[in-house]
Amino acid sequence: MSLGLIGTKLGMTRVFKEDGDSIPVTVVGVEPHRITALKSESRDGYSAIAVTMGKSKEEKLSAPIRGVYEKAGVEPGRGLWEFRVDAEEAESYKVGDRVDVSLFNEGQKVDVKGTSIGKGFTGVMKRYSFGGGRATHGNSKAHRKPGSIGQNQTPSRVFPGKKMAGHSGNATRVQQNLEIVKIDLERKLLLIKGSIPGSRQSDIIVTKAAKQKS
Repeated sequence: MSLGLIGTKLGMTRVFKEDGDSIPVTVVGVEPHRITALKSESRDGYSAIAVTMGKSKEEKLSAPIRGVYEKAGVEPGRGLWEFRVDAEEAESYKVGDRVDVSLFNEGQKVDVKGTSIGKGFTGVMKRYSFGGGRATHGNSKAHRKPGSIGQNQTPSRVFPGKKMAGHSGNATRVQQNLEIVKIDLERKLLLIKGSIPGSRQSDIIVTKAAKQKS
């Protein structure tokens, strides 16, 4: 576990290497973070770093949340996030410190967490890539149906977890071991190879890869 960044998914583009190869990348905007609290094993039972970023609407802040910012002496942000870290890393920061895209390095592997695009209620062909029924030869109004969903009199029920039509998307997903192709310090951007979960302008969380291959 280590400190990460909260970014905004801005869209996709591509980066050309010196040999002319094209690399598809997702552009992530990252505003500077402000540390609002440091959690410790002795006081809180775990080590963590709490951060905020952006600007909040003062009229929407509750009294307890406003107190968190006043205690830390930092400008209120549009949210509070915590990152579990080891005690040594927590001690290397202090409340009020700022963190930006320089936290990562080009070529580093990261995990990206986001909320996938919601698709509403979908059938099994779109939700699970079922093949569907035959197009002709006696098929009547069953072209996109799932087929048999149960057994006979025994066990006389549909087993839990059966793949059926239902709500699709709008779920938390983590894309692992993605490479940071480029870091733009001036424009506060991370260019991450490949696609990441979420729609444009959605919040994503970038952390050091938990399963990085040696």
